[in-house]
Amino acid sequence: MAHLTEQEIVRIEKKEALEAMGVSPYPAASFNTNATAQVILAEYAADPTKFQQVTLAGRLMSRRIMGATSFVELQDASGRIQLYLHRDTLCPEEDKTAYNTVFKKLIDIGDIVGVHGHVFETQTGTISIHVATLTLLAKALKPLPVVKETEEDGEKKLHDAFTDPEQRYRQRYVDLIVNPGVREKFVQRGQIIRSIRHHWEALGCLEVETPILQPIHGGAAARPFKTHHNTLDMPLYLRIANELYLKRLIVGGYDGVFEFAKDFRNEGMSRFHNPEFTMLEVYVAYKDYLWMMDQMEVVLEKIALDLHGSTEVQVGAHKINFQRPWKRFTMFEAIQHFTGIDVSDMDEAALRSTAQQLNVPLEASAGKGKIIDEIFGEKCEPNLIQPTFITDYPIEMSPLAKKHRNNPTLVERFEVICNGKEICNAFSELNDPIDQRQRFEEQLKLGERGDEEAMALDEDFLRALCYGMPPTVGLGIGIDRLAMIMTNAASIQDVIFFPQMRPENKV
Repeated sequence: MAHLTEQEIVRIEKKEALEAMGVSPYPAASFNTNATAQVILAEYAADPTKFQQVTLAGRLMSRRIMGATSFVELQDASGRIQLYLHRDTLCPEEDKTAYNTVFKKLIDIGDIVGVHGHVFETQTGTISIHVATLTLLAKALKPLPVVKETEEDGEKKLHDAFTDPEQRYRQRYVDLIVNPGVREKFVQRGQIIRSIRHHWEALGCLEVETPILQPIHGGAAARPFKTHHNTLDMPLYLRIANELYLKRLIVGGYDGVFEFAKDFRNEGMSRFHNPEFTMLEVYVAYKDYLWMMDQMEVVLEKIALDLHGSTEVQVGAHKINFQRPWKRFTMFEAIQHFTGIDVSDMDEAALRSTAQQLNVPLEASAGKGKIIDEIFGEKCEPNLIQPTFITDYPIEMSPLAKKHRNNPTLVERFEVICNGKEICNAFSELNDPIDQRQRFEEQLKLGERGDEEAMALDEDFLRALCYGMPPTVGLGIGIDRLAMIMTNAASIQDVIFFPQMRPENKV
């Protein structure tokens, strides 16, 4: 018991006292409800007769005990509502002491209870439940952190209950209890996914699942997590992308497929990066990247409308407007626009010199495509706040994209940059197996130079292409980054329920 706080010891003693009285702190039977706080507060004024017999369950968040009367705030999944408790109602005539013993002394803020009673309006106009019976459903053995409340300019303002912000992510369950706004962010994240799913299903695309454990880490330029399968005695990788499997399905005859995938990349962490993240990937046969740009404008505009009722979304200090159409730059146009330098005809040596001139840091292993990407990332991306299409990338940057129809040194690819970060990537897919093999071989050479993010060569995928893949466009959307923008979250950790963290220091 030495590791327990004094408050925890007291709560355990209360649990034991309840058990000694024959009150189970964790009863097994179902507790069936017929109302929620949100519904009562929204509909009571219109028809009070609907709420003469209500049963709710939730967590006690505050209480004011005034002799025989108590006012308690109950929080369920929909919100909070006031409870009115009176000793004469809750306790039989012959046992008035039970109210003092059980409710006043043994029930705590944070405990989960079920209540039954009728709804009424107090003299101050507060819609409340007059509780006839109260049932303890779960005793909380740890106290909740205190949410500080101040008044500024006549308005109440709630402050984060966590003095250490990291604890919000380590103990997300507590964060969700004490910060209703956090719960709402994840409700909005769910709405984003529903909006996207509805769009692609309406176009006839099939939602599918592909392997998370893969023998070859393909479909993106990233460092993988590696493991070993004992029975097969072979290495496996957590997928960095599901692209190559989804394109196999297009070869197999589906006209459109999509997947919300958990991907894993063994790379740096920041407020924009988590090693485990959610991607949507979509592949549609007989379409190209120009068609997909139009689809992205439709999808993101619709998400903003679904969440906010407007195409304008407040993100930090910026108001971002997703109304169509959006601005479009080729990658070389963007670099020239923001640096004044035309890099379109430069070789690797000239690009490296330009990067040095622009104070863009480079790894020694960086090839031509990586250098261009680093220049763009340092000098262009941070300046692109409104949703902007960046199109027509150098071929060295995109080993899975089709050569541009008008310029074979480029590929038909676009990214959407918004609030200074990429939120999606798409291209007309390379479906020439000979060309694809050559591109993979170029990636192998980069790997030999020390590029840990270079792609591996996937012989089975090349075999699939040899059976013929129709002209196809592919799209990847980073759901976490999109959720950050659409919910005005400052960190990717705010839109992932359980972000990866360093081990907690135990005292």
